[in-house]
Amino acid sequence: MNTESKSQHQIASMKTIGILGGMSSQATAEYYHLINTGINQICGGWNAAELLICSVNFANIESFVRGDRWEDAAKYLVSKAIQLEVGGADFIVMATNTMHRVAPQIEASIQIPLIHIVDVTAEEIEKHGMNKVGVLGTKPVMEAEFYRDRFYQHGIDAIAPNSQQSEIIDTIIFDELVFGTIKDESRAIYVDIMKDLIERGAQGIVLGCTEIEMLVKPQDIELKLFDTTTLHCQKAINLALSIEAISSKFAKNII
Repeated sequence: MNTESKSQHQIASMKTIGILGGMSSQATAEYYHLINTGINQICGGWNAAELLICSVNFANIESFVRGDRWEDAAKYLVSKAIQLEVGGADFIVMATNTMHRVAPQIEASIQIPLIHIVDVTAEEIEKHGMNKVGVLGTKPVMEAEFYRDRFYQHGIDAIAPNSQQSEIIDTIIFDELVFGTIKDESRAIYVDIMKDLIERGAQGIVLGCTEIEMLVKPQDIELKLFDTTTLHCQKAINLALSIEAISSKFAKNII
């Protein structure tokens, strides 16, 4: 490289994204890929995201979730979020829907914003003029109040599959998708459940688990799918490049 080309290069200014990941590694890899690809598409050249990743042991997360040990989960993830803050992250995205159940504890323990995945998804649903959506995810996402209530605060009614359907969906996530296993028969099951949600009034479907987008694609059903992974990553890109300012609603759990 000659002296002239060196002098023409300027340090690109962007915020540092903190990714709290490992829940699962499949989802975290997708976050890394989508964010870096998005940054490069906007900035061009050799540009990529400036980010920190704290990837946790998924065996711990699986134990917390299936054992209903949410206090232990909160303590564990708070410590990891603090690591990202100390490391220099300007904001954090948690690469999981399920573990947003402990988002309030994380937000209360750090000084940088945690960008909540439900808020980001709700923004997109509102753009489409919808107020009732079906939700697919792990059992805590589909059955616990934390996810449904967060949507309700945006004026959106989130409806879940019945208990038998929820058990099947959850099993496919934990026993197949988190390992990157994609089965046509599992896709067919998900599509049938989505059709049932449509009959119950769903105007769109929220893919409320960061692995589901590997299994279900827009062409699989004639209804708007809201891929929380893609939406969350795009928000992180926009905030990192200051295309959007970090709203006060993301700074703390004030919605």
